[in-house]
Amino acid sequence: MRAVMGTEPAIVELSAAAGLGRDVSGGKAAVLADLMAAGFAVPSGFVVLPAARGRPDLAAQVSAAIRRLGGDRFAVRSSGVAEDLPEASYAGLYETYLDVPAAEVTAAVRRCFAAADSARVEVYRRRLGDSTTATAVLVQTMVHPVAAGVAFTAHPVTGARDETVVTAVAGLGEALVSGAAVGEEWTVRAAAARMTRAGQRSTQVLTSARATAVAALARAVAGRYGDTPQDVEWAIDADGVLWLLQARPMTAVPDPVSWVAPGPGLWIRNFRLGEWLPEAVTPLFATWLLPTIEGGYLDGMRATLGFAIPFRYALINDWYYNATPIPSPALLARVLRHGRAVPILYNVLIRVGRNPAGADEAVLGRLHRDWRDSQLPAYRALVTTAEAEVASAAPARLAELIDRLGRQAGIALWYLAVVGGSAWKMEACLIRFVRRHLAQVLPDRIGGAQVLLRGLPGTEPRAYRHAVHSLDWYHPVAAELAAYRTRTPTVDRHADLAAQRTAAEQRCSAALAERPALLARFERLLRVNQRYAVIREQQSRDLTLAWPVLRACAGRLGTHLIESGTLATASDMFFCTGAELRQPQLGSAPPPGDAVAERRSRWERHRRLAAPLTLGRPPRLIGDVIARTVADVRGPVTAGDDVLVGQPASAGQATGPARIVHGPPEFAAFAAGEVLVAQATAPVWTPLFGRAAAVVTDGGTLAAHASLVAREYGIPAVVGTGTATHRIRDGQLITVDGTKGTVTLH
Repeated sequence: MRAVMGTEPAIVELSAAAGLGRDVSGGKAAVLADLMAAGFAVPSGFVVLPAARGRPDLAAQVSAAIRRLGGDRFAVRSSGVAEDLPEASYAGLYETYLDVPAAEVTAAVRRCFAAADSARVEVYRRRLGDSTTATAVLVQTMVHPVAAGVAFTAHPVTGARDETVVTAVAGLGEALVSGAAVGEEWTVRAAAARMTRAGQRSTQVLTSARATAVAALARAVAGRYGDTPQDVEWAIDADGVLWLLQARPMTAVPDPVSWVAPGPGLWIRNFRLGEWLPEAVTPLFATWLLPTIEGGYLDGMRATLGFAIPFRYALINDWYYNATPIPSPALLARVLRHGRAVPILYNVLIRVGRNPAGADEAVLGRLHRDWRDSQLPAYRALVTTAEAEVASAAPARLAELIDRLGRQAGIALWYLAVVGGSAWKMEACLIRFVRRHLAQVLPDRIGGAQVLLRGLPGTEPRAYRHAVHSLDWYHPVAAELAAYRTRTPTVDRHADLAAQRTAAEQRCSAALAERPALLARFERLLRVNQRYAVIREQQSRDLTLAWPVLRACAGRLGTHLIESGTLATASDMFFCTGAELRQPQLGSAPPPGDAVAERRSRWERHRRLAAPLTLGRPPRLIGDVIARTVADVRGPVTAGDDVLVGQPASAGQATGPARIVHGPPEFAAFAAGEVLVAQATAPVWTPLFGRAAAVVTDGGTLAAHASLVAREYGIPAVVGTGTATHRIRDGQLITVDGTKGTVTLH
């Protein structure tokens, strides 16, 4: 009644609303009034208070306030009393109207009042146990931005309190706030800004200086509120003025993550198993399949050397890291106790990079025959047996099949490491020979020694059903994807590369014809390099033979768990642990309940992290062997703001628009002539290489999938850049130099 009679104020200027409190002016207006009073650049405006709702003179009062304010376009937004609290943001539930003409402001105010009674607000309010229904409406002069967005004063994924994340779009920021657009992202730390994600436009929205200024504004807001992490909306107008549009506490800020080596030595993300794990791994893989594969790896080592030395590995924020061995007197004594291990290790670790043919004749050839004639047939037979049983197998038998398949895959990994993995060491030797004796015949600009290793019989690119995106069995294999059923013609390209290789071999032989001893050395070196290039490709393909049936076993287990009422969906099993699924009676364990949802949420958060390629420091006496080899192959280069440096994986140079691809669901959108940019690639990505102008990855090494397949397709590749997917924008023109290992951003 008092509201109808007009005895309560209906409207107050925003500059005068600071003392009213949020229970009168609403959360949004109360905060902006306080910040305006503190000197922040907040657009001027007025607040229509809750008491004004339903008043017959509302239109007249709003019109009078507009005349006092001035201007012809306005932003009209709800300002709920319970809105923008740390425990309840009400984000996106109330109404916002932008660029409203003066004549339509009153109607927009009434719609904002009505939105407070909407079903979506009521559902949210009930979930929180909130009985507050009052809302005010904030009217401000409209800012017409050239750029706008949101700044978070704690990293919303990692929780890092010393990083401010700024997202930006050109023009109005509403599309970014609503989720309709993906903005450009900057991470600002200690007043240094770097772009960490490109937007959907080919043109850059912010400069480094402007991103830093936005971050400084957001941190100043947080400082006013006791350094509580803030979510700040901002805009920059055509005159370059930076405006503060909204501020509220961040909700559900994750605990900060850290990247600390879990022990002494150098820990590498893109080595050994890490090559096959392009992102954070799920709990079931971490606790069941991963240790089973690692156990099989040690079985293979034990059968070859007579003893096993466990590789140190760890999951850091759910990312796999492998540690380089640290030599010790105890380790040396253990090696010496097993006499046959000494010549094997000498040939595999040292001689292979100096005299590849000698290492092949002494040890590697025998190990390859053992794999080809014994271990590979046993692996295939086991896969065939499991495929025949999986449909009718009881849970206990499914678990047994998983253990056996995982262990055999680990043995395959061992042989890939010591046999196929020798190829990159041999290749380094060939590169040194060509640069020393045949630099005029095979200069780096046309591919150098790599021309001699392309188009080899047995390396023809092809799709195969057991190709994987990741060894983590959560992810589908090629046979489950449309990309597998879409064949990309590759025969002509492979034939062209074979012809180029043959011509290059002839030129090299002719250049060395008058030096018979050197020619004989070259031919011996070339033959062993070409043979192991083929072996490496074949062993890489065969490593994941078991993955379709492993996925099938997991699917059957999931069905049993659903039928027993233990899980709601089959995919939930990947967020259980191996111990939880190995109960005496599968399905008799109590449901994980909220634990599954929490683990899934953590994994989704961790897979978005930018995981460092290395942690810790290499042992002083050994150093970083991979880095030294890369330096030998690449030569000196310098990184800069517009140059990324990685490993020179496939020689040549190409320029094209970048396309960032995160996984199989995005394969269909990849167009011919684009540069494929990814965290890492795995065999299931192979069809994309037929369309790519070049390849760039965050992870990977000279022996990674991207390196091998790029050579088979004859396209440049740079791997191990660490940050390509964060620093390159979609559609940005880039030049990939696979000989130097650099990516130039244009």
